[in-house]
Amino acid sequence: MAILLCTYNGGSFLKQQLDSIAAQSHQQWVVCASDDGSTDETLEILRHYREVWGHDRLLISQGPQRGFTNNFLSVLGQASGHFGYYAFCDQDDYWHPTKLQRALDWLDHQPAAVPALYCTRTRIVDENGDCVGLSPLFSKRPSFENALMQSLAGGNTMVINQSACSLIDVTPANTPLVCHDWWAYLLITGCGGHVYYDPTPSLDYRQHAHNVIGANTSMKNRLYRLKRMFQGSLKEWNAKNIAALTLLAAHLTPRNLKKLERFESARRVSLGKRVGLMISGRFYRQTLMGNLGLALAVLLRRI
Repeated sequence: MAILLCTYNGGSFLKQQLDSIAAQSHQQWVVCASDDGSTDETLEILRHYREVWGHDRLLISQGPQRGFTNNFLSVLGQASGHFGYYAFCDQDDYWHPTKLQRALDWLDHQPAAVPALYCTRTRIVDENGDCVGLSPLFSKRPSFENALMQSLAGGNTMVINQSACSLIDVTPANTPLVCHDWWAYLLITGCGGHVYYDPTPSLDYRQHAHNVIGANTSMKNRLYRLKRMFQGSLKEWNAKNIAALTLLAAHLTPRNLKKLERFESARRVSLGKRVGLMISGRFYRQTLMGNLGLALAVLLRRI
């Protein structure tokens, strides 16, 4: 298994993350670290662990320095074809000991030719590692209809098989994407792949001042995201997702291609038609509050 670790000035918590990887119950892994131009002690830490673990267990490469999404896609492309499974890894989390094994317990039962993605809930911790809550518990089935409306889980929880890795790797270079994890969920469900959301948290998701994307669990964060929706961020994200999926339309199932076309049409038509298309398309989010927010976005033409 390849652990795709992307780093950028992550020296504050990187040692704890690497130690949690070393403590995994499943030990057949190689860390493929892509550093995106760190100026702190990140590279020094990586090189130290490489000496301790061995050069065959920790590979270090230079990232493209075009943001974290491009960094993840870059290291995925470098590793693709050399491993059976691939786990996305953030620099500042702390993995629970059975994280990889739980993923493999599901992935090993999926057909190798079918793209498959395993993801989980997370335990939210502060800078000191103290628990402050859990990410929302999602109970609705993963699907393309859901993926068009939201990202299901953090990329830091995701593990994919080689078929999924090969699929993501055909993404044209420099394609504008919202985030690598949302893109993985969209693409894998869109092409008819299998996705499993494990309600058991697999890691401690650390919240601190330098998070690129936060956990979105507090009321303050939710209100902030609602404000951003009114300002057009959701509409902008959807435009990016639709444009990227259109580039890979040949990989979508006929049914999901029609779903994409229906959603794209809903964004352009009058209110009555928009509501009808969204209802007939059976698009949904995972929670009641999420669906209420979606309904509001539809009414205000912010999708």
